[in-house]
Amino acid sequence: MAELTALESLIEMGFPRGRAEKALALTGNQGIEAAMDWLMEHEDDPDVDEPLETPLSHILGREPTSSEQVGHEGSGSAAGESKPILTEEERQEQTKRMLELVAQKQREREEREEREALEREKQRRRQGQELSVARQKLQEDEMRRAAEERRREKAEELAARQRVREKIERDKAERAKKYGGSVGSRSSPPATDPGPVPSSPSQEPPTKREYDQCRIQVRLPDGTSLTQTFRAREQLAAVRLYVELHRGEEPGQDQDPVQLLSGFPRRAFSEADMERPLQELGLVPSAVLIVAKKCPS
Repeated sequence: MAELTALESLIEMGFPRGRAEKALALTGNQGIEAAMDWLMEHEDDPDVDEPLETPLSHILGREPTSSEQVGHEGSGSAAGESKPILTEEERQEQTKRMLELVAQKQREREEREEREALEREKQRRRQGQELSVARQKLQEDEMRRAAEERRREKAEELAARQRVREKIERDKAERAKKYGGSVGSRSSPPATDPGPVPSSPSQEPPTKREYDQCRIQVRLPDGTSLTQTFRAREQLAAVRLYVELHRGEEPGQDQDPVQLLSGFPRRAFSEADMERPLQELGLVPSAVLIVAKKCPS
């Protein structure tokens, strides 16, 4: 009757009789340890206290004999021989061992739950780090797209200015060709130092072409100044374009139109003057111009 001994031991350890019988039955009567493992694993199940549909004789593994039934009722000497009688000392020792086993199982369960909680915390932190990295990558992508958009806008602005400069160069080339200027003189870059110009039958007399270069100093409204050398045949519009390109305002901002003034004598140049060459306006070999914001008409 080893099974009955295991059942009684579980009951003495504090487990309800129904749970103990159910644990022994569902573990195939493999002993106290297997039953205790089942009880520890299923103590939180909502149906742990529901009785089994199986009779108690099936829990014990066989049908009880008549002698065992008599022994169970306490009225037969044969039953006493088949079921070992434990002394009080042996019963206490067995109970002590079982309680130690229960405490060990409880510690193992607590350690397992602690490891699982630690693993869940690691998983939560790992997911948080991955989310932070994804958020940072999204911000970097947005900043990169914004920078690319600014570069694209700046490139378009520079291309538009380049088209304006090219148009002015074409206009100058056409005017030079119309008035007898040579292609070589149009395509050569502006020189920093004035030099002698070879005479040509189609050009003005040497006395009138003493200077082919014009040094212009432009004073801006903020007190700064710009200095650049132009060819004497260039139009005043080239000076205005140079000022608009270099007066320090950010590309893409709306820029107010400017008006050029001469200091001595005081003179405000009109739109018609923009089409006239610098030497015709009396700005050769050098001149100082003042920039004033042009009020829209």
